[in-house]
Amino acid sequence: MKNALSKYLYTVFGYGCNLGAAQTARHIKEDISLRTIKRINDQHITTDKLHAASVDLINRYASFELPSFWGDGKSVAADGTHIPLIKNNLLGERHIRYGGYGGISYHHISDTYIAMFCKFIGCGIWEAVYILDGLMQNDSRLRPDTVHADTQGQNEPVFGLSHLLRIKLMPRMRNWDDVKFYKVDKNDHYPHIDRIFSDVIDWDLIQAHWKDLMQVVISIKKGKVLPSTLLQKLGTHNKKNKLYRVFRELGRVIRTEFLLEYLNSKDLRQRITAATNKVESFHSFHDWITFGGATITTGDPVEQEKRNKYIDLVANTIIFHNVVDMTDIISKINKKDIEVTPELLTCLSPYLTGHIKRFGYYFLDMANRTKPLRMKKLKVA
Repeated sequence: MKNALSKYLYTVFGYGCNLGAAQTARHIKEDISLRTIKRINDQHITTDKLHAASVDLINRYASFELPSFWGDGKSVAADGTHIPLIKNNLLGERHIRYGGYGGISYHHISDTYIAMFCKFIGCGIWEAVYILDGLMQNDSRLRPDTVHADTQGQNEPVFGLSHLLRIKLMPRMRNWDDVKFYKVDKNDHYPHIDRIFSDVIDWDLIQAHWKDLMQVVISIKKGKVLPSTLLQKLGTHNKKNKLYRVFRELGRVIRTEFLLEYLNSKDLRQRITAATNKVESFHSFHDWITFGGATITTGDPVEQEKRNKYIDLVANTIIFHNVVDMTDIISKINKKDIEVTPELLTCLSPYLTGHIKRFGYYFLDMANRTKPLRMKKLKVA
């Protein structure tokens, strides 16, 4: 295929902005047909390749100094956003929470703002089921070990499993009516807060099935099973399921500890809120990128997953591009001996869109290659 690179770039741009093959071919100045773009998508590009491309971007992004002022890369925020779908497909459904027909684009957003994981799921699925998959499938240089989420991103079995995987689950709690606090022993009494405890941990159950817990964790660590596969099985409150009961009991211990810390620490609450605000900002950024239309116009589950990978790849490309430009501008400011403080850099965000052209005709000048990116050390007061 002649000019393969430019055609690949046009295809990623077209599907990543949800223009589709027809509108992409119509607005390209080069002679690329609708059929060519469809064939590239069907035969040349896979979800694994899109994931690998995003990993390359994340690794290059992490080598810049500016993102380190936004976070240390040790935490991610998990949340989903509703994506409309055409009717009559395997994954789509109508849900009262979202007031429309479609699916959920579920994301892990790093504390440095880059998108690290995406999974397209049904509206009725409890989001906590997939909250650990992104960290288990992470191939990038960023190695987060903390996950922030909203109330839908947690339950007792998830707390238990995340603890065994050495992942800190720190959700933003909204509804406290159905949350229970558990004592270590029924004879324990705590001044001032004794009234909030309503039950006692069954330590004998955890001890009796500790070997079963270890077998499950080893299987996940070895890549034999994904956390979501297990959590789907543990999602139903089946008292006869011993594995569910022991994960729930361990989760009660870990969640009680977290809730007490959550109530006691104002800094922790602020940190969790700031992290979840980043993923909400990404959702707005995500909507801006898909200016070709909000609806995914395919009923194929594999293709739906691929469309979301396209969008994340375009999003990460823009984020990376913005960080490169911002680094250049800050370096020029440094040369003028203007003071740049960490507090100022912390207030910046790579979700800038005002300088980007979305509409019109598109042209790639493949002969005008960009200069190699050079790392620039920022001078911060």
